[in-house]
Amino acid sequence: MYHAPSFNATFWAFLFTVDQDLAETAHRQGCSCGGRLHRADYPRKPRGGPDTPPATYKTRFSFCCNRDGCRKRVTPPSVRFLGRKIYLGAFVVLISAMRHGPTPRRVRELATIFDVDPRTIARWEKFWREHFPQSHFWKVAGARVILLVDVATLPLALLNAFHIQCGDCHDCDGWGRLLRFLAPITTATDPPS
Repeated sequence: MYHAPSFNATFWAFLFTVDQDLAETAHRQGCSCGGRLHRADYPRKPRGGPDTPPATYKTRFSFCCNRDGCRKRVTPPSVRFLGRKIYLGAFVVLISAMRHGPTPRRVRELATIFDVDPRTIARWEKFWREHFPQSHFWKVAGARVILLVDVATLPLALLNAFHIQCGDCHDCDGWGRLLRFLAPITTATDPPS
């Protein structure tokens, strides 16, 4: 039986700080048209984390250009959220990795522990097995870790490459490196399927 990992408050605060840094970098760069960016965060109701997520997890950082005729939205990469998925990014990676070696029993246990519909877990597995390896992001960035990663075992292979054990959720450095590596897939330029 799997045991629910304990991501503590320090871990969630760490990921929020990383997202703040990514947002500040995007804000400083401004819009591609040269306009200033104003705050235009998205509301979120994340699942997969603490029962009552901190208020800092109820928004996804985003900006909007102030120049008339442009008004382009700029959403920086995130280590907290994987694209438009409602589950927190760390949980999507962890649950998908823990599911490796699927059996109906494991799916039932994961679904119960993390309160995730088994069909959602199956969609995540399909994403990691079929869509992620074909993404532009993986074709370019995957070259950095390809020697360490067996694509057939994604995302478990990524956890191993970044030295994270499925039961050790206190490794902020390993999680930080992994989620920063995956952050580009959280934007519209290479959205996850």
